[in-house]
Amino acid sequence: MQNFLKINDKDNVIVALQTLKKGTEIVVTDGAGHTDGKCLASLTVIANDDIPAGHKMAIADIPIGGDVVKYGCRIGLAAAPIRSGDWIHVHNLKTALGDLLEYTYEPVDEVKVQASSYAETESGIGSKVTSVDSRHSSQSVSTHDHATFLGFNRPDGKVGVRNEIWVIPTVGCVNNVAASIARQANAFLKGSVEEVIAFPHPYGCSQMGDDQENTRKILADLINHPNAGGVLVLGLGCENSGIETLKPYIGEYDERRVKFIVSQDHEDEIEASLEAIRQLIDYAAKFKREPVRAAKLIIGLKCGGSDGLSGITANPLVGRFSDMLVAHGGTTILTEVPEMFGAETLLMNRCATEELFLQTVDLINDFKNYFKSHNQTIYENPSPGNKEGGISTLEDKSLGCTQKSGSTLVRGVLAYGETVKTPGLNLLSAPGNDLVASTALAAAGAHIVLFTTGRGTPFACPVPTMKISTNSALASKKSNWIDFNAGVLVEDQPMKEVAEEFFRYVLAVASGEKLCSEKAGFHDLAIFKQGVTL
Repeated sequence: MQNFLKINDKDNVIVALQTLKKGTEIVVTDGAGHTDGKCLASLTVIANDDIPAGHKMAIADIPIGGDVVKYGCRIGLAAAPIRSGDWIHVHNLKTALGDLLEYTYEPVDEVKVQASSYAETESGIGSKVTSVDSRHSSQSVSTHDHATFLGFNRPDGKVGVRNEIWVIPTVGCVNNVAASIARQANAFLKGSVEEVIAFPHPYGCSQMGDDQENTRKILADLINHPNAGGVLVLGLGCENSGIETLKPYIGEYDERRVKFIVSQDHEDEIEASLEAIRQLIDYAAKFKREPVRAAKLIIGLKCGGSDGLSGITANPLVGRFSDMLVAHGGTTILTEVPEMFGAETLLMNRCATEELFLQTVDLINDFKNYFKSHNQTIYENPSPGNKEGGISTLEDKSLGCTQKSGSTLVRGVLAYGETVKTPGLNLLSAPGNDLVASTALAAAGAHIVLFTTGRGTPFACPVPTMKISTNSALASKKSNWIDFNAGVLVEDQPMKEVAEEFFRYVLAVASGEKLCSEKAGFHDLAIFKQGVTL
């Protein structure tokens, strides 16, 4: 296994793939990956400090205020003089980002989309990776002709990858009732119905304005989600977002699939709910898995607990998957707007139209204004865990984070609570918080959320939440959390082969294979709280 990686020709840092002890001699070769027989330049650097795995080491002297470059882009400014061989981290690196910025639309050519975020070569991760060119565009991705999964075709034309019964409270006051109903109702399962799940949350009352609107939109989106073969909407009876208020947000619904119980209207709301769920199970049990084209898949893209390998292994792998699915006519959704800061122009210039570019500018600036309106620092990121894993600035984090988007053009920009309408890559407004952002992806229509992590996490959102480790140590230590190990990409396994395996695995999960969090019975729902609580 190579002990370091230089991601891009322009970089003045390398990333340690395993701890580099002080005094370790590193030979950095420019041009690795070239096959034209040209003489390759090399540079010898000696580590001046212990460099932890995932962290950065300078391979050139950088003056105070000088650019620190990784992924071929600036990730911050030197806060102190940096010598070649120095450990670069929060002690000597600071963000270069400002507040609201002016942006110019400089669209890329669709055929020559630069997937510069990929930190790999066709033969695998190497000690030196050149700027990646159009060989990584959607035009060159294997299209897996006729790729299918086994899904549940719904009468409204949607497709589900699970056939569950969901109990959705309209208000937090009935959370425990909903949980009790789900526990008891699992005794009634039959046919293709897999599980009865309650999704408690603390909202639905004592909210105002847009904050309350968001709760209603998210609940309605989940009620309409095709992974649920049947839904029991459980109300209290006196809440602001009661059932009658919620129905216009739900729109047209099949009375066989969606049933409503107002707890205050029944002598025994649990008994009434269990009878309703028996009927829902009878209806949902009639659905069978059948072959569905991969074009019907909608996949959410999320990362959390990132480390210094996130932008080298797991995120580029998910980006490659996104390109492959989009090449099939499928849909992916990227969110975490605050973790686009510093890499947003890469996304903006991949917008298919100027209108989408302007919507993306608003997406970014609206979130910056949200921070400013609460007198908070826009760049209060990365997290303590990110820093321990080797991420030093928000630019460093964002340039790794956005690689999950792959290289295809942006085809849609979604507001929080809006459902996806356009196939291809979409951007969704939501914060970086893991539970809130993943719930937003599910509400937007994602069948599955791909969640890359360098630190590990056990949570799951309302849809299957696949954990993809950035490093093999995490995959080995937390095999009860991790579903797929992308750490093999720094152990000489080629990206092309790993991506093919990963694509097949996602299709298997869409066909019913259970993820670790599903086996553990973990299901979470979190709504973006933005307003006053009465």
